Amino acid sequence: MIRTLVADDDSLVRLALTDILGEAPGITVVAEAADGAEAVALARAHRIDVALMDIRMPRLDGIAATERLRGLPQPPEVVVLTTFDLDQYVYDALTAGASGFLLKDSDPAEIIRAVRVVAEGQAMLHPTAARRLIDRYHHATRATPQAHSRIERLTPRETEVLALLADGASNAEIAGALSMRESTVKAHVSRILAALEVGNRVQAALCARDAGVVG
Repeated sequence: MIRTLVADDDSLVRLALTDILGEAPGITVVAEAADGAEAVALARAHRIDVALMDIRMPRLDGIAATERLRGLPQPPEVVVLTTFDLDQYVYDALTAGASGFLLKDSDPAEIIRAVRVVAEGQAMLHPTAARRLIDRYHHATRATPQAHSRIERLTPRETEVLALLADGASNAEIAGALSMRESTVKAHVSRILAALEVGNRVQAALCARDAGVVG
């Protein structure tokens, strides 16, 4: 059972998300929070696998809350919920450790899929908005020396895996594209995260874009 936390200062949004997740097999909502501070407190009190996190909340916003959640001894995965056109800080949330983000008006099936995907340690980014957003924040800093030095730690095969990962491919899709076992892909991804000194696939993708591995 995937244990989830829903954090949003809009009670109607919380109710809608709780209803969506509560009807999904294998998922349960164990806590709801009206702001980031409450979300962190509840995550300390309950074992949470995945937190759905709004960005704009009182007391403690979603970015700071995400960073604190990811710093816990048993950190939950975090999916940021955004209106995209209004929120200017999603990139900061991703670098704080979020595993991805969704638009608030996403189809319920997509929200359920996101919870399941990130619970497995993979990333879930809205397919078009994610690329636009990441490119927007990285246009001025792409191909930085620091990113290049990290990428140079990877083998050619790991760089191939990273390029596909940064383009949003799942482990299964990477395995198919490179003709390798999915278990081998998982091993490569673990090595990539360690070499790049990042905590999840999203941060690895950002590093790849900084280094110009993907356009």
